[in-house]
Amino acid sequence: MCGIIGYCGKENAADLLLEGLQALEYRGYDSAGIAVFREGGIQTLKAVGKLNNLKEKVAAQGPAFISHCGIGHTRWATHGKPSDINSHPHVTEHLALVHNGIIENYQEIKEELTKSGVSFTSETDTEIAARLIDSFYQKSHDPFQAISASLPLLRGSYAFGVIFRDLPGTIFATRKGSPLICAQDDDGNFIASDIPAVLRRTRRYYMLEEGEIAVVTDHSISFFDLEHHPIDKKVQEADWDVEAADKGKYPHFMLKEIMEQPALVRRMTLPRVKDGLVDLAIENLTDQKLASFRRLIIVACGTAMHAGMVGKTFIERLVRIPVQVEIASEFRYADPILYPDDLVVLISQSGETADTLAALRLAKEKGTKTLAVVNVVGSSIAREADYILPTCAGPEIAVASTKAYSVQVCAMILVCLKLAELHQTLTTHQIRALVHEMVNRVPDAVQESVAKSDAIRDVAVHYQTVEDLFFIGRGLDYPLSMEGSLKLKEISYIHSEAYAAGELKHGTISLITEGVPVIAVATGDACYEKMISNVKEVRARGARVILLCKKGAVGACDVADDVFFLPDASEIFTPLLAMPILQLFAYHISVLRGCDVDKPRNLAKSVTVE
Repeated sequence: MCGIIGYCGKENAADLLLEGLQALEYRGYDSAGIAVFREGGIQTLKAVGKLNNLKEKVAAQGPAFISHCGIGHTRWATHGKPSDINSHPHVTEHLALVHNGIIENYQEIKEELTKSGVSFTSETDTEIAARLIDSFYQKSHDPFQAISASLPLLRGSYAFGVIFRDLPGTIFATRKGSPLICAQDDDGNFIASDIPAVLRRTRRYYMLEEGEIAVVTDHSISFFDLEHHPIDKKVQEADWDVEAADKGKYPHFMLKEIMEQPALVRRMTLPRVKDGLVDLAIENLTDQKLASFRRLIIVACGTAMHAGMVGKTFIERLVRIPVQVEIASEFRYADPILYPDDLVVLISQSGETADTLAALRLAKEKGTKTLAVVNVVGSSIAREADYILPTCAGPEIAVASTKAYSVQVCAMILVCLKLAELHQTLTTHQIRALVHEMVNRVPDAVQESVAKSDAIRDVAVHYQTVEDLFFIGRGLDYPLSMEGSLKLKEISYIHSEAYAAGELKHGTISLITEGVPVIAVATGDACYEKMISNVKEVRARGARVILLCKKGAVGACDVADDVFFLPDASEIFTPLLAMPILQLFAYHISVLRGCDVDKPRNLAKSVTVE
């Protein structure tokens, strides 16, 4: 969950490393550090806390702090508390190393190295990897051999960037489980955890595969297997531009990404409509094959899982085939029962989510077909799945996911409508009407939702000091409540819980006391009257209620303190209209409380470790 950057080239490495770390800070911001070649050696600067602390240390070195090759790291702490000592890069007598991942057998390796006289200064698993590679280097004086001999001894996940004191101007990189790319520029070359780190300089990159070692200099990027056999790779080009990774006119990435949702709904939908019907255009997945799956198992984490729950609701309701939604971290260890005619659907924004990737590999081991719904088409999950449905959201920088959720829900709706066509559970006329609405009406309706931002802020003012808040919903509105609650707790640090409203009387209502806020999500017709009864129950116990419901809902203003009405649309599209309102509520509460909206404490964007 950390961020790695490396540069070799004509420009000042420290400047480019800091620039890359700024773009990667969403991956971790407990500490940061760089190591660069200077005056025949390696100079390291590290600082706990936000990246600005490291920038101040670099600035204090003065204008003579010039180097043309180095590595950098922004950390989300796993082993060892955030501190200068535990920060990366980790340095030995012969090398400096940065790491994203977790070395699971670090204690075992540490004990062996200690027996041979090696001493350690940090609490991290990463230092063990650095010392292990150093021990092999002392025997061979061959960087490549030292790395390739060390990797089979390491269990866990890793992306490494390594520089050796004896080899100025060269970076070695390798990975297993954690993402890493190599990027090519006319004035130099990079390694990076993610494309946004290099977008200001280049869009040309290579995907580093597991078990490969890259050797990067100012004029070349070479790839080898562990036996030192060369590997040919084709350069890829990112379809994102630098503006997509900038805040532009907005004060925060999160607000920008919320406001991008109307355009992204259109971008996700239009290319997948042909002759008024859904054409998923998934390579190698024919209509006949898609129709043959008798059960879908959706596997995801966090926000992506909530999008999967929305998909489950509509697919079961409109297609009448069973759908399970599984938490990826539980799926892997549950010894799941899978059948040949199942389809496992993996949903992930980054395509590198460790638990989801492990679930994908388990499904494939059991011979089950897999479909990846991912934003990053070159990611591990996308490359390893049998089929891929890209979500086309562009880079999402804020840690709290917003636009990724909307396009994931779009993907689920498109799959649902396609399955309904293939299984003939809706008429062609019904499907055409919904597809027409999705293309021609829904993006404008989403725009109506995000346009409520000022009104939502006016309501949020009254709730900025609360410390506990509850969401309730029934049916489809329950997963919407779960996602709304997650957004609020992620960025505002308000204790927030989501409950199925029918469960209130089974214990939860005991927590409702005078002044406790309750957000009631009541967008579905079938459960609306029941939800109004639940609202009255919490109001009778002193709760202050915000109600989210359809325009014209009977009695809404009579039972709630504050009401947000959704734009008109068919019920299958209500998640796309409701969620921006809940996202904006969380956003404005967080801003009013003075929280760091884009980089909430203890969280990182891409969960690439278990």
